[in-house]
Amino acid sequence: MTNDLILQVGTGLLLVAAAALLANKFKFTIIPFLIIIGMLVGPHAPKLGIIDLRFIESFEVIEFLGRIGVLFLLFYLGLEFSIKKLEKSGKNIIIGGSIYIAINFSLGLLYGWATGFSLLETFMIAGIITISSSAIVAKVLVDLKRTSNKETELILGIIMFDDVFLAVYLSIISSLVLGDNTSILGVISSVGISLGYMLLFFIIARKATPLINKLLNITSNEVFIIVVFAALFFVAGLSETIHVAEAIGALLLGLVFSESDQSERMERLVIPFRDFFGALFFFSFGLGIDPFSLTGAVWLALGAVVITIFGNLIAGLIVGKKSKLSFKASANIGLTIVSRGEFSIIIANLAIAGNLSETIQPFTALYVLLLAIIGPLLTKESKRISGWLNKVPLPLFKDQAIGK
Repeated sequence: MTNDLILQVGTGLLLVAAAALLANKFKFTIIPFLIIIGMLVGPHAPKLGIIDLRFIESFEVIEFLGRIGVLFLLFYLGLEFSIKKLEKSGKNIIIGGSIYIAINFSLGLLYGWATGFSLLETFMIAGIITISSSAIVAKVLVDLKRTSNKETELILGIIMFDDVFLAVYLSIISSLVLGDNTSILGVISSVGISLGYMLLFFIIARKATPLINKLLNITSNEVFIIVVFAALFFVAGLSETIHVAEAIGALLLGLVFSESDQSERMERLVIPFRDFFGALFFFSFGLGIDPFSLTGAVWLALGAVVITIFGNLIAGLIVGKKSKLSFKASANIGLTIVSRGEFSIIIANLAIAGNLSETIQPFTALYVLLLAIIGPLLTKESKRISGWLNKVPLPLFKDQAIGK
């Protein structure tokens, strides 16, 4: 059993390596290749002698390794920034996040209603359409070397704002779907805990940096990385227990450590783990999608993709304008946060648990897959797209000179 498990994981790693080679050959982000290769295998795939492409025994292991990848992706992204930078953008983040959520959630409600879903199912569809994938966004920013771009601070802030909204949304929708009698006071308490938890990290970053520097002043790289990773996994696990996404916990810890004297050393040591485990996350995501279940939701998913791209682009342009960013930077915001992923899947799983429409699961899988492929493409080509959009008469943005 153990040998079979190791062989299956090894087979999965070979497929990940094949996807990496393909992506490198075409000089494109690895994400779509990993998801598609994952979809081509799994429970529906054949067993070829000792090579089991169904990954039945190893799926949970690969999925867990993928979760670790999300932690490293968000932790690294946090290291690339600082609390001071985010504090300067605090007002813009709150305004920008509110605009982003309002536009996308409203479009999701309209789409769910227009396509004939019940009221409760419509609220589920709106949630699926609204929340960006922090893992994919983080990976694309790193792959395209955009972590130093001015608009990336705002993108990071919107991701964090998304998580606050997600805490509110899941608290309310889970009580409605699962019949869990959560009171209004309970919802407010849950949101307050999430906000207080995030605020705690901001305070630690500002007040405890000398202590952190002292604790991390470790000569041995071996001991240093053990200490850092122990903190990362503990904080991520603790975050989950108080209903803050583990990925956001990793992001917050990265932001705290970015203030320390050891931040560059951490970045250097974390990169190999980020790349390896991050690849496994996207492979495991594809592994969980049955391509034969997607045909009945094609048009529904395509329509959702169109309104999501439209909603994100408009939101990005408005948010960028209010933050006094250039047209190009504003377009980058909308075209970067268009990807959907892990959070949409969580909401779809909640719909399944509540015995809602069976269409929601294949719709979500196809919708997420399409945007996981299209999103990185839009981000990569954002300069060309923003240049084209700048020629379109948009009175609201006429004073946003491209490149300024």
